[in-house]
Amino acid sequence: MQFSESWLRTMANPKITSDELAHLLTMSGLEVEEVEPVAPPFTGVVVAKVVEVTRHPNADRLNVCQVDAGSGSLLNIVCGAPNVRAGMHVPCALPGASLPPGEDGKAFEIKIGKLRGVESQGMLCSARELGLSEDHGGLLELPVDAPIGKNFRDYYRLNDLKFTIKLTPNRADCLSVLGVAREVSALTGVPLHAPTSQPVIPNSDEKLPVRISAPDLCGRFSGRIIRGLNARAATPDWMKQRLERSGQRSISALVDISNYVMLELGRPTHVFDLDKIHGGLDVRWGRKGESLKLLNGNTVELDEWVGVIADEQQVESLAGIMGGDATAVSLDTVNIYLEAAFWHPQALQGRARRYNFSTDAAHRFERGVDYATTVEHIERITALIVEICGQSGITMIGPVEDQITTLPERKPVSVRTARAQKIIGVPLNDEQIADIFTRLGLPFSHEPGLFSVTPPTYRFDIDIEEDLIEEIARVYGFENIPAQPPVAANAMRIRPENQRSLFTIRRELADLDYQEVVNFSFVEESWEQDFANNTNPIRLLNPIASQMSVMRSTLIGGLIANVRYNLNRKNNRVRIFEIGSAFLRDSQSQDGPLSVAGYVQPKRVAALAYGQALTEQWGAPARNVDYFDVKADLEAMFDADSLRFARTNHPALHPGRSAAVMFEGREIGLIGELHPRWQQKYELPLAPVLFEVDALALQAQRVPVYQEISKFPAVNRDLALLVKSHVQSQDLLDVFSSEKLSNPLGRLVQAIVLFDEYRGKGLQNDEKSLAFRFTLQDTQTTLNDNNVDAAMAAFIEAAQQKCGATLRA
Repeated sequence: MQFSESWLRTMANPKITSDELAHLLTMSGLEVEEVEPVAPPFTGVVVAKVVEVTRHPNADRLNVCQVDAGSGSLLNIVCGAPNVRAGMHVPCALPGASLPPGEDGKAFEIKIGKLRGVESQGMLCSARELGLSEDHGGLLELPVDAPIGKNFRDYYRLNDLKFTIKLTPNRADCLSVLGVAREVSALTGVPLHAPTSQPVIPNSDEKLPVRISAPDLCGRFSGRIIRGLNARAATPDWMKQRLERSGQRSISALVDISNYVMLELGRPTHVFDLDKIHGGLDVRWGRKGESLKLLNGNTVELDEWVGVIADEQQVESLAGIMGGDATAVSLDTVNIYLEAAFWHPQALQGRARRYNFSTDAAHRFERGVDYATTVEHIERITALIVEICGQSGITMIGPVEDQITTLPERKPVSVRTARAQKIIGVPLNDEQIADIFTRLGLPFSHEPGLFSVTPPTYRFDIDIEEDLIEEIARVYGFENIPAQPPVAANAMRIRPENQRSLFTIRRELADLDYQEVVNFSFVEESWEQDFANNTNPIRLLNPIASQMSVMRSTLIGGLIANVRYNLNRKNNRVRIFEIGSAFLRDSQSQDGPLSVAGYVQPKRVAALAYGQALTEQWGAPARNVDYFDVKADLEAMFDADSLRFARTNHPALHPGRSAAVMFEGREIGLIGELHPRWQQKYELPLAPVLFEVDALALQAQRVPVYQEISKFPAVNRDLALLVKSHVQSQDLLDVFSSEKLSNPLGRLVQAIVLFDEYRGKGLQNDEKSLAFRFTLQDTQTTLNDNNVDAAMAAFIEAAQQKCGATLRA
């Protein structure tokens, strides 16, 4: 919202400076983003009259002008403007004047000089030369009643400031100068001078038939016919100035008046060319197959989701958004239909965005416009139209026809004084709160400790008690609220010893040479299909970008995108990790403080390695990272013997180089190389290796338990077993672990390590040899061969029975 300070002060004029006014508005919740002068600084420019114009004797394109600048004698000024003529009033820079800086950044000083042999005693100025606009087609022509000799800055009201306010979506009532003036009046106590105009007495009974077929679209529709206007009438300078200083471009008198009332009162209105309307109007929802050419030149396709105003032949306007080109007013317009309506906010929300544009009208109607003042605003705009475009004895004004269907019901909202005191932290009493509501213009009833407030028709943001408490705090003044530390019970919570924090996990991954990344939780739908085979992802209702339309169920897609981003920037070694939430459907999930019914959001830890296993160096040969490098990193994050790895088929991973990660008998994640199909699709020269596991499992850790350290020497025994090729080494390790727990001699075994796998000569095609090293040790005595042999025999027998293993000769 942009407006000029002088316009605001015509409605509410507190005795404070511009800086104090900007600070006051900001601290009340209307953030003033920018305050800037309406014109650059310049001096020595006055209003002057061109008395005589003659051709320059030595130049075809120059004129010699005799100019009256109010000094008592005429000035001789050489001018090359094409529109200069005798009798016109223009701004004149006198000798010694300083004009706004040019492209070189230096101020332009006016001196007496000669142009082609003729002395020039000043300069007649265009709007561009004064920094008022980019128009340099000729001199800035002033009205003939402009007082000669008056300082041009004072005459043109250039000692003014433009305020730009950043409004929150709930404060639609401040999308007008009147709305901001209401705030200033309430905050400072100065009287509010709202714009008023006498109702224009109709001199015609003509009405346009209007039917509201969609009461859920339009709650109130007011309009009148006006005939015999002069659309070519000039917009008054005061109105042009206010429009331009509010960011609006002057177009024509009828359009300017409509825009002016919108900025002044917050009421978007529309002016139809009456002669282009066929029959009556119907306010209804659109229909499939209809189209409309808008004022901006775009043609849009309509359907039942969009409201329209149509006549008997075609759609004429996009309801509450933009008028149609077919009934647009022009300089040839003589007869108009003037419309002001209340459109239900929920019936307009999102409609303009659907067509990829926004309008001032839609911006206001989506947030709520006063539905009680359509007739008053029709009268205001009628008075301006008749004043500027009316023709005596010709202009005919019809009565205002006002139709009401369904209007919002404004239910009283209660606020407790004790509740306001508790939230604001200030001991306010009933008298202070009553004064604040009175200043804000909020009607209320009162009993001790309780107020019942009926929101005005222009305040769509007041629905609950907290809204009224916010109003009390704003007007009381946020700066007047003492800064006090919060008082609340606070207890130290000790993290369980068997659980580590996500910060600790981040630090450990960083120690393993991974760098953290943070990706969006919403991703491309194709990622879900490729990396999770998820054909029914959780879709976003309003995605920030078309390619980020679903919630992720895996972190893999984001990591692959990070790798591609780095490769595109010649970074060929990537080691990254992310800790974040995945989003899955779960019919058993219920609403809770940290949960949403129907969905679960588990935390995941994912890491990816790509390129060289080590940075380039002389101490180790160059090689690419492989599955076992990343597997070692994952095992380093868990307790040494807590993980198992089982074969798996996952849509994101290589079918022969991937595994499910098992922890305490349950699957907690996956690890492996990226599937060759996705390596090719995502243009990766090498296959990244990655893992993704449940964060809760990774946070769990064993509490250290003291065990006696043996003083006796350990014994190592190697055991080579022949098994079928399909038997996994993990199967044998599981058998050994089970035997270790069930056999009394199993307590002697301290470690079991696979150190060799052999296939080839001397073995059958479907056989392999697995060699394990057993470390045995007793805490009470030195082991003898009998105990060691008995223990090893038990392990061999268990492997034979459960895995079909035989001792290799």
